[in-house]
Amino acid sequence: MNNQFKFILSLAFSCLLMLGLIMPQKSSAQSLDFTGGIKNEYDYEEYIFITGEPIKFTGTSKNISVTTKESKGKLTETYKLTLTGPKGEKLARNFAYTYDVTNYDQIGQSTATGNVTKFTEKITINNATYTLADYQLSDSSVTDKRPASDYYAGNAIARKTYTTVVGSGRNAKTEEITVHIDSRDEGYENFWGAAETQITEYEIQFGDGEIGTVTNKVSTAKSRVLEYNESDASLSSFKGNYKTISSADTLSQYEYDLPKTSGTVSLEIEYMPKIEMLKIPKFRDLSSNWAREQIEKLYSLGILDDQSNFYSPNTPEQRYDFAVAIGKAIDIRVLEEKKKKATTTTIFKDVKRTMKDYNYLEAAVKKGVIFGITPQTFEPDGFLTREQAATILVRALGLEGKAPDPNFATSYGDDYKISDYARDSVYVATELGLLKGDGGNFNPKGILTRAESAAIIERFLRYLETDLKENYRDNILFYE
Repeated sequence: MNNQFKFILSLAFSCLLMLGLIMPQKSSAQSLDFTGGIKNEYDYEEYIFITGEPIKFTGTSKNISVTTKESKGKLTETYKLTLTGPKGEKLARNFAYTYDVTNYDQIGQSTATGNVTKFTEKITINNATYTLADYQLSDSSVTDKRPASDYYAGNAIARKTYTTVVGSGRNAKTEEITVHIDSRDEGYENFWGAAETQITEYEIQFGDGEIGTVTNKVSTAKSRVLEYNESDASLSSFKGNYKTISSADTLSQYEYDLPKTSGTVSLEIEYMPKIEMLKIPKFRDLSSNWAREQIEKLYSLGILDDQSNFYSPNTPEQRYDFAVAIGKAIDIRVLEEKKKKATTTTIFKDVKRTMKDYNYLEAAVKKGVIFGITPQTFEPDGFLTREQAATILVRALGLEGKAPDPNFATSYGDDYKISDYARDSVYVATELGLLKGDGGNFNPKGILTRAESAAIIERFLRYLETDLKENYRDNILFYE
């Protein structure tokens, strides 16, 4: 299943909820359904409101089965859950959803539109049984696949009808409970992290004619952060080393206003963190350099790959070295993609295919992140300017459109020195905090040193790791 469509979930609920998070193979952190439930490697929890009050249902990985299948532009997802409540309540659910996936490769986008193709659900609470009699769903999503990050959004509307028998004997009668669901979600995914926030509104029409509402907000997030280990041994061959810690969590909150009760209930669950030790930097000319920490981080991550013990932080950054570093930083997907038959022609006349890490430059060019000085030349040994760096970073994020309308001027005193092609990117890079001016000027034609370029790339990674998650989680959940 394509990562960008893992957020296209099934709509499984037993009356209003939102299913939760399955740890994917890569970095996505997306919800499974519109039920508000949450999950880690072993436990699963969700609330249902079909009786007019919240009841918490739980299960384990033994009780949950999720399968996906792709064939000829169609994606099928099947969910089977068996859950129990605190007083022996039972819930059995089996849903299948089919999506038509359309790829717009020329503009880097995809859409998926789907509906439910199979559904059974039965809930037993005390002596009452609630059976899902009808389930109608319309779900659609769009993904914008940018070089450094995929951004997506989706909407779904649904109607679920349950039947239950009230009374006994001659007084027994069948009542219907109808749940109207309106859901929207937004998320992103990149090599360094992922987050999705989904907000779902439920209106429940109970059998006696009364109406209740529930609002669910569920957010899943995955992050990969760097930490430094100081060596405790004074005679160690190194002072310390970096490690990455990958973690994921899900938060879910239900605000309910039902005929006989109202309130808020919440769920929270975390995955077991994963730890990975990284290679040890041993540069000998960084002891007093202001960018030592940033340089060593990038080296440990494999973004910088200098074989010498001397980094030469104050020498000018070359265009080829920066292009390769960005190619690695925006995702090591170059290494993960299926190998294709190699071509013998180079993308630029002045860049040989035999150059070290050439595939990263080629991938960055094909993704629209890197351009040449001319269509035929790249000037790999040329020095990198500040406006060139800003343009590359913003293209990688796909955020060029965040600049104001054409013919605007930045707030820098030397705005007139900024090349027309770079003005949008300088504005956006400044707003995001990726590059900043000095003394009111940006100095667009200024040459970056190797230390400065490392600091910029490290800030770029922190934006991917933390700033995006804050925007897609905190800003939507708490400030919507």
